[in-house]
Amino acid sequence: MAPALDTVRSITTPEGIELELKLAGPVPRACAWAIDLAVRAGILIAISVVLGQLGKLGMGLMLICIFLVEWLYPAVCELKFDGATPGKKLMRLRVVNDDGTPVTLAAAVVRNLLRTVDFLPFMYGVGLASMLINREFRRLGDLVAQTVVVYRQEPRHAAAIPDAPPLAPPRPLTVEEAHAIVEFAERSRELTPERAAELASIVRNLTGASGPAARERLLRMANHLVGRSP
Repeated sequence: MAPALDTVRSITTPEGIELELKLAGPVPRACAWAIDLAVRAGILIAISVVLGQLGKLGMGLMLICIFLVEWLYPAVCELKFDGATPGKKLMRLRVVNDDGTPVTLAAAVVRNLLRTVDFLPFMYGVGLASMLINREFRRLGDLVAQTVVVYRQEPRHAAAIPDAPPLAPPRPLTVEEAHAIVEFAERSRELTPERAAELASIVRNLTGASGPAARERLLRMANHLVGRSP
């Protein structure tokens, strides 16, 4: 879906990497909410079929399940599945902290608890008004939790960089250093293992290693810099 009403938030990571987060507007977020609503309804219908056999006890348990599914479902999904509920995943959206880092437990809980306020007076009227007057499309829950909803983007250089377990650099990098590591990783397939190890050994003060071990650590750092998950 074309993000006609979306914008971009630019941030610089501690490693010196400039990131552009494409912010999601009201339309894709509403679509994600509708999908999640259908998922929650399906879950509750399935539970009700089972608990309906238990009479009054089942009714009590059903009320507990409604509470848990309504309030824990989005927070747990956002925390466990890289900031995305099933609806957000289908719409290629995710929730992140406003500095671009993965959403935390506290932020996920706060932004979803405040859905109660955003929902007022009905159908997210307050939340929609807040999003329309905020250039980053934040509803009240996002403003309080300091989160934003963004489009999921594939790392720019991921396809050209060999897979390796991501490794954070031991210190903040300059923009030039970060770019050099990513470019080295992109070119590594074109180099012989001996030449790649030789080049990687030049930055021994960064990798703490030499030879093949230095090459491996640079590749792992490149995976971290382009945003790959462990």
